[in-house]
Amino acid sequence: MKIEERHLAQLAAVVEAGGVTEGAALLGLSQPAVSRTLSAIEARLGEPLFEPGRRPLIPTLLGRQLAAHGKVIWEASRKASETVQSFRRGSLGTVRVAGVPFFMDCYISRMIGEFQRMEPDIRVDQSYGNLPELQAGIKSNQLDLAICPIGLVDAGSGFDFTEILPGRNILACRVGHPLLKRRKIGAPDLLDYPWIAPLPGSPLLADLHSILLSIGMSEVSIRYSGGSLLSVYNYLEETDALTVLPHSVVFAFRKTRQVTVLPVAIPQPDRSLGILRLAGSPRLPAADKFARHIQTQFGDLTRLIKRHESAVVWGG
Repeated sequence: MKIEERHLAQLAAVVEAGGVTEGAALLGLSQPAVSRTLSAIEARLGEPLFEPGRRPLIPTLLGRQLAAHGKVIWEASRKASETVQSFRRGSLGTVRVAGVPFFMDCYISRMIGEFQRMEPDIRVDQSYGNLPELQAGIKSNQLDLAICPIGLVDAGSGFDFTEILPGRNILACRVGHPLLKRRKIGAPDLLDYPWIAPLPGSPLLADLHSILLSIGMSEVSIRYSGGSLLSVYNYLEETDALTVLPHSVVFAFRKTRQVTVLPVAIPQPDRSLGILRLAGSPRLPAADKFARHIQTQFGDLTRLIKRHESAVVWGG
């Protein structure tokens, strides 16, 4: 004999609440509807579910056993409803995000940690890549969003790009670098020291070539290349090497690392850091919530960086 699962769930709610009216309220149903369900079960079984004349209702042995099965169904249904609600609120799910290594290591990984303190049920899968890989990952639905520095015209058709930080590059060196002692630094001075080349495929590599063209040089002495953000910092701190970095990256470590800005004007890229997403596609609520968190964090950060640019780096 088959008893419908929803009827068992109604029986469990009544046993749990101790009355038909109270059980119906737990389920969001009317009292007459639940009463009809219990009567139908008893008629089908030919056995009472509750001891007659007892208030609050006392289930019979059969009633208790059936209610125990119904409670499993009721709890599973309740949890399923909560799961759907959490998903729609953006408090449940997986966010797949990738970006350029320096910014992911410098800022985004920390922001992911802050985000998950507020949203512990959201999983974040992070990976790395430059613009071509990021665009391909988004198009193939392997990524929900990417965080990368690009020019507005470079986003490509089919993508939405939201700026979160204006682009600004600087020349970086260790705090005790000999060039910092000079009142004026000329272009030839930059050629007296070794350089670190940015990662292959990085926009910074094109920026380095622009810097060289601006000072009338075709090449510099590259002593080190291909390192991660941490390895670049370690190398800078131990040598007199120079490199081009986003100002925001140096700003992030201004209190913990012995790397600073070399006060030399260099060509600036027509590029901004932003969030890249597929245009016109359905978006997961969790990914939307994560993107809003990143935008908020960078909104506060941008004001601090701009103040640092004026007060510390370029003196006004």
